[in-house]
Amino acid sequence: MAASGGAEAAAAEEELREAGDSEDDGGGGDEEDAGETSEESSGEDEEKENEAEIQRLEEQLSINAFDYNCHLDLIKLLRQEGELVKLQRARQKMSELFPLTEEIWLDWMKDEIRMASDNSEREKVYDLFERAVKDYICPEIWLEYAQYSIGGIGQEGGIEKVHAIFERALTAVGLHVTKGAAIWEAFREFENAILETVQPAGSVPSPEQQQTIGTQLKKIHALFRRQLGIPLLDMETTYAEYEEWSEEAIPEAVAKNYKRALQQLQKCKPYEEALLVAETPKLAEYQAYIDFEMKGGDPARIQLIYERALVENCLVPDLWAQYTQYLDRQLKVKELVLSAHERAVRNCPWTVKLWKQYLLAMERHEAEHQLISENFQKALNAGFIQATDYVEIWQAYLDYLRRRVDFTQDSSKELEELRSAFAHAVEYLKQEVEERFSESGDPSCTIMQTWARIEARLCHNMQKARELWDSIMTKGNAKYANMWLEYYSLERAHGDTQHCRKALHRAVQCTTDYPEHVCEVLLTLERIEGTLEDWDAAVQKIENRLTRVNEQRAKAAEKEAVLAKQEADRAEQRKQTRAEKRAAKKSKKPKAGDKRKMDEDGDGEWGQEEEAEQPSKRQKGGGDVPNEDEEEVMEIETGLFGRDVSTKADPSPKGVAAASKWKEPPKILHDSEKENVTVFVSNLSYSMAEPDVKLRPLFESCGEVGEIRPIFSNKGTFRGYCYVEFKDEKAALQALSLDRRVVEGRPMFVSPCVDKSKNPDFKVFKYSTALEKHKLFISGLPFSCTKEELEEACKAHGNVKEIRLVTNRAGKPKGLAYVEFENEMQASQAVLKMDGLTIKDHVIKVAISNPPARRFPERSEAAGRVPQAPVPRQVYGARGKGRTQLSMVPRALQRQSNPTAKAANGVAQNPPAVPPLSAEEPKKMSNADFARMLLNK
Repeated sequence: MAASGGAEAAAAEEELREAGDSEDDGGGGDEEDAGETSEESSGEDEEKENEAEIQRLEEQLSINAFDYNCHLDLIKLLRQEGELVKLQRARQKMSELFPLTEEIWLDWMKDEIRMASDNSEREKVYDLFERAVKDYICPEIWLEYAQYSIGGIGQEGGIEKVHAIFERALTAVGLHVTKGAAIWEAFREFENAILETVQPAGSVPSPEQQQTIGTQLKKIHALFRRQLGIPLLDMETTYAEYEEWSEEAIPEAVAKNYKRALQQLQKCKPYEEALLVAETPKLAEYQAYIDFEMKGGDPARIQLIYERALVENCLVPDLWAQYTQYLDRQLKVKELVLSAHERAVRNCPWTVKLWKQYLLAMERHEAEHQLISENFQKALNAGFIQATDYVEIWQAYLDYLRRRVDFTQDSSKELEELRSAFAHAVEYLKQEVEERFSESGDPSCTIMQTWARIEARLCHNMQKARELWDSIMTKGNAKYANMWLEYYSLERAHGDTQHCRKALHRAVQCTTDYPEHVCEVLLTLERIEGTLEDWDAAVQKIENRLTRVNEQRAKAAEKEAVLAKQEADRAEQRKQTRAEKRAAKKSKKPKAGDKRKMDEDGDGEWGQEEEAEQPSKRQKGGGDVPNEDEEEVMEIETGLFGRDVSTKADPSPKGVAAASKWKEPPKILHDSEKENVTVFVSNLSYSMAEPDVKLRPLFESCGEVGEIRPIFSNKGTFRGYCYVEFKDEKAALQALSLDRRVVEGRPMFVSPCVDKSKNPDFKVFKYSTALEKHKLFISGLPFSCTKEELEEACKAHGNVKEIRLVTNRAGKPKGLAYVEFENEMQASQAVLKMDGLTIKDHVIKVAISNPPARRFPERSEAAGRVPQAPVPRQVYGARGKGRTQLSMVPRALQRQSNPTAKAANGVAQNPPAVPPLSAEEPKKMSNADFARMLLNK
């Protein structure tokens, strides 16, 4: 506020302190004195703590003025301590940076109203109200504004000012279905009060008084009739009140408008009721309401519902963009459009799209050049979260400057400003943006390309265009064919043949991605315009270049083939090592007689030795998962591949019982009709005892469970997954919420039950893989870091909605986390503050969540990797290849019959040293072909 209010604030502050320091004069004993001393001591300690906290918050804001939560905490503390002068300053600074909420404005104005004593102070309060109603459309603020203005009706023009404020309030919020009636009623009460003052008490009014009374009655009638034509909550009561107040019958036109408004109210009620029961921020409910009003087509109602939605979703950039686009295309009122754009960028300054729309709107409505330039500078200081955002805002501003230039003149002030802006943009991206993001955001130099086109096409300055393209090529773009062809097109359109030929010769020499294409363009140029000498020179240059390219490709292919051969050899060695271990283990097994003897002795040594000699390597993802070798031996012993189980079975009663139990487990055929009521549960602990009993209480919380089918191996060990069948589909959908629930130390995976033979592309991934500007990706965390510790570090920068620590399948942390904030602004502030922070001696890295697209390695035919169809499972049974089947076919015979057979890692075992660049794709084999191939062996 102005400095003149400082004395008032200081006096009020001194009074508050004196009141706080005053002591009770009543008598009391020693105990009361001791109690008062204790209370004073604790009060002083609390005051010192608050003063220290105020100082800390002020220092933090001096470092980062855009810390929204810090502003809120400071204002709250200053109001609590009664520091009115500092409180005024803090509110003023915050209002300059951010739109304030309804609660902050109302608290501020109540404090100022208490201090306003004369007319000059009242004018400052009026100014404060004017600023408040521009931030958001709030009925409460408009009502407070109108009621405060009534207190000034004694001044000159006071009644007219009250009328003007009430009319503005009706225009802004008079259509508000649930809160608009309060404004109408307050206006009518004011007009009724005026009516009572003009009516003489106990005497006959004079003709002048009768005329004044009649005019005032017309105003009240008009207010009633206007209100009854608008769909507002509880409008039946208003109609009854009008009938009682009016001495005349209600006109038919008014009754007809009332009925029409009542019908409209019935259509609006479902949307209002949905907003009433929905939880904040109610974005989906507001969007449905907006769509409904858009069909109606009333601009005033559409604008109001947008404003209502923005009050509770002021940090949603897409909603602001939708609203401003509607205003740009439909209403096109300068003050209204520019005000909405200005509020949009104040609420979401990190969103480049809103700034671009703002610049376009200012240009569209012919705003002053100085104002547009100032807002562009504000955009550069807004703190975008991506380097490409700065490129976009520079392009939008440069487009605006280009449209200002009259290119029919050889030189002008606007043209020089455009060239200066292009140079500044290139320098800004190189220094400011690259220093912050480690990239300029413009690797293809699109801004410099645009500059070069303008110089060549509009300014007819090819020399400057060539200089710019020379700079573009020196920035690492000379190896790309498309860049050279872009430059060639520019020379072809605005240059000469000599420079075209020179550009293509350089392109042939430098291009590494598609040299053949550049060579073809050069030959086409010489075929049309070149001499015989030019043709010969081009052919010779192309032959030499392609020879070098082919040599480089051959060397690269040879190197890749050697690496593939080495990998194949290592895979073969690993295979032989596993085979030797299995053979050694098999040779150490006791004979049947020895086994019976040991069982009779009851010492159990055989089982212990077997357990001790099993390989210690475990599968990735958990320590209780059986390894591959153990599982294969287990399958062979249980007759999976047609062995006679009776010759290998344990003769003890316990073994017989186990064999009878697991020899032929019951097979349950897949019922596709029950997929909608079934979920697939995986990543469970292999050591889980009685999975059915363990999981049933957990899933019964979602609904009635029909059956739980755990899957066991042929030896009776649990395989870590099961199927849970519910009685109804709703319970199955509810069960999906248990995904990632920790069960016995491991995250349990719950997904829909889908037959992948019919839906091979079906995949379930819970989390988004797209850019999420309100979510952070944190790496480098210590494994011991908990969600609570991470939340404590993050909540200082905004409202944390969710934290997800990334774990492996065994539930062990990987040092990574995703933190979701309430909005993009808080996330961007957290990136600036937390990146490089040290947590438990670990320096963490923080960035906006933007997972890279998955890249699948390309199988190069030049490297000898010939694609081959995978072996179908049907040939080998339900469990795939077994060790016994592998042992029936010698490896040498396999290599002779199929020279390009794949090794375990998927590459050819005997690739050629330098394979041809183009190889025919092998013929795909059916299941029957594979069966005949194996039988022929």
